[in-house]
Order: sequence, then structure tokens, then C-alpha cells
Amino acid sequence: MNQSVSVTRKRGRRFLTKVPEITLYFWIVKLLTTAMGESTSDYLVSHINSYIAVMLGAVGFIVALILQFSVRKYVAWIYWLLVVMVAIFGTMVADVTHIVLGVPYYASTIAFAIILTVVFTTWYRVEKTLSIHSIYTRRREMFYWAAVLATFAMGTATGDMTATTLHLGYMDSAMLFVVLFLLPALGYWLFGLNDIFAFWFAYVMTRAHLARPSPIGLENHTVSADWGMAMVL
Repeated sequence: MNQSVSVTRKRGRRFLTKVPEITLYFWIVKLLTTAMGESTSDYLVSHINSYIAVMLGAVGFIVALILQFSVRKYVAWIYWLLVVMVAIFGTMVADVTHIVLGVPYYASTIAFAIILTVVFTTWYRVEKTLSIHSIYTRRREMFYWAAVLATFAMGTATGDMTATTLHLGYMDSAMLFVVLFLLPALGYWLFGLNDIFAFWFAYVMTRAHLARPSPIGLENHTVSADWGMAMVL
């Protein structure tokens, strides 16, 4: 009887989980949404008033967040819409911190790292886990999206810091973060690296890897459309 109840509860929790399974397709779509968010943010900021662009990004983020919290289970298009809006708004936050407020990239990287650490520390103290497989309560979902937003801001600042402040250039910086993105997977498969640490480390690296200008010769709106089509396909 107890085993039956336990199995039922576990099935219910899996049904109500608000995040997708972590597979190769997850990382492919994650990279596409991140690239789309980067190019869309750059396009908006460079073609309209920066303050209006940030306000639009904030409104889009809030609307997508409300949609995500209004459903009781994982809905693919709502989840990934929010990821795109986090990518757009998170990029804007990092860019505004440097361009408008004049905060150096190394300082903003440290600041966002501290914020992310506070989110993770608080999340773990309250919930005793950082596993994304346990996102089936409203409170855990709030921690999850706070962490996701912080990783985007931190990843953007880190990528720009290595490319400009450390003078690696965007191409060499991107290659560096490709290697850093792959390391947790190798550590997990070969040496049993903690899966939670591996996931969140790789998550930050995907944003840092794509913190770079659009491909040469392509406008940001063209790149955004291309990434969007690729994501749908």
C-alpha cells in the first residue's frame, strides 16, 4: 500500500515538473534560444531608444513569466518563450550595467556571480536541493527562474570580459567557452562529476559562449529570424 502511494506521488511529481528533460535536444534548443536572445537584444538596443528597448524587454519577460507560472505542468512553447525573454532581458541587464552605468565587465561579472551564489545558497538552504528534476512547487520554480536569469546576466558579462577586457577577442573567447561547456559533460561521463554542478556550470557557459557580435555581414534582425526558424524546426 505504502509503495503504491509512493509510486503515485512520484508519478504526480513527474507530471507536474515544470522543466523539460535534459537531453541533447535540450542543449540544442538552449543554444538556439540564447543566440536568438543575444541578437534580438542587440537589434532592439541599437535601433530604438535604449531605455524603451529595456522596458520592452522587461515587459516581455514579465508576460512570459506570468504565462509560465499560470500553467501546472511543462508546456514546451511557454517554457521556451520564457527562456528567450530571459535571454533578451538578461542580455540587456548586463549591457546596461556596462554601457549605461559604466561598470567594468570584471566588476559586473563578479557582481552577477555573487547574485547567482546568493540564489543558489538560499535555494539550497530552503529546499535542500538544486536539482531541476524537482521543480514541482511554486517556490522551487521561483528559485529556478531566478537562477536562470542570473546565469544569463553573468554569462553575458563573463563572455564580454574575456573578449574585451582580457583581449581574447570574441572568436577566441567563444572557443574557450565551447571547451568549458564540454568539460562538465566529460567529467560527468568519465569521472562521475555531480550532475547538478555539471548542469549549472554548462548552463552558464552556453551564455558566455554566445556573448559575441552577430556573424560578419549579417544584421541582428536577420540573425534573430534565422535562429528563430532553426529553433522551430
